[in-house]
Amino acid sequence: MPAAMLLAQCQPSGVTDKKRVAGEQASATPQFYEEPQFSVAGVADASNLGGHGSDVMVRTDESLSRETVSLSKGATGGAGATSRSIPELEGAAGRAPGEYATAYALAMAYANAGRFVDAHAKIQSLLARQDLSPQDQSALHHLLGNVEEERRNPLDAVREYQRAAELSASEANLFDWGTELLLHRATEPAAEVFAKGNRLFPQSARMLIGLGVSWHVRGAYQRAVDCLCQASDVNPNDAVPYLFLGRMQNVEAVRAKGYIERMERFARLQPNNALAKYYYATALWKQPETARDAAIVDQVDSLLKKAVELDPKLAPAYLQLGIVHVDQGDYPKAIAAYKHAIEIDPQLEEAHYRLGLAYRRAGEDTRARYELKLHQQLARKSAEQFARERHEIQQFVVSLRDKTPAQVEPTKP
Repeated sequence: MPAAMLLAQCQPSGVTDKKRVAGEQASATPQFYEEPQFSVAGVADASNLGGHGSDVMVRTDESLSRETVSLSKGATGGAGATSRSIPELEGAAGRAPGEYATAYALAMAYANAGRFVDAHAKIQSLLARQDLSPQDQSALHHLLGNVEEERRNPLDAVREYQRAAELSASEANLFDWGTELLLHRATEPAAEVFAKGNRLFPQSARMLIGLGVSWHVRGAYQRAVDCLCQASDVNPNDAVPYLFLGRMQNVEAVRAKGYIERMERFARLQPNNALAKYYYATALWKQPETARDAAIVDQVDSLLKKAVELDPKLAPAYLQLGIVHVDQGDYPKAIAAYKHAIEIDPQLEEAHYRLGLAYRRAGEDTRARYELKLHQQLARKSAEQFARERHEIQQFVVSLRDKTPAQVEPTKP
């Protein structure tokens, strides 16, 4: 798809200047061509912050953000990784203290081994050198960002990632900067960084995924789906963009333009992928009931049965089968499907809730009360766990960057 078309669909408004985009993409060495319009001023406790929509949607957004971070190469396995042991590298660095490549490899080895204090010290000593190229400085700042994140210093981490991107606007640097912002709930700045990255690297599927997740967290579901659809179009055989689309299971996203077509393509291109069958089935099911005729119901039923045949441990597919059976008035089959889902995943809250309702419809009140009580207990436990996890991640305090000097009030005598 042409770059201009990519820009028009999921980018923020005001960034579709075709001449500027063409100039950026023509450059052999992309530069961070304009300063970011925000600054990260600090961090705050995010445990009491609200979110758009239901608690389930907020949890989904949190999960999508973490999964976006997982697309990064991170501190291990990235460029510059080495198989040489730390003692070997320390010996080589001692014999040739001025050799940058060995010193950098040692810093990387320290980071990979979890020796973050040693890694931090080595990187800082290298950054003090006066003979480094911008690319070398960028690599060091990026590695230092990884180390600071591991040391639970997110504010320092995001500043190091930003510095790395300003020195070398590589795809990896921009992506890691954006994901750090996204992880710490600075969603609008994250979207700005991902948008810049998409304009420089329009064939980067993960940059489009990051931009899509940023839109989803902000409640802009059509734009989120546009970005994920474009990511899936980059390489239609790559499962990752479809899996992110599949996780966007709220009705607004599922009914967005392009969603059904991509899920159908996923199921068609990967016939032995259980999740492809499951996500396509749920997407069809969540279309308006007026569009759900007998043929669609049969197709959904067939897709779900194929999904559990491919993966007998796919509990959500059994849950969805139960929902389909309830819609058809077949409570014995629904109960069996819900029970199967719970056997696979006893912590599946919705399965307990729906099993309780199915028992009630079937006149088995004692079993209904038991399942509904279990659901309440699991929901409470899950909410407490979510609150703990949210408390552990600090939110960035972000402000617009001031372009003019602040007016200073005269000192009173």
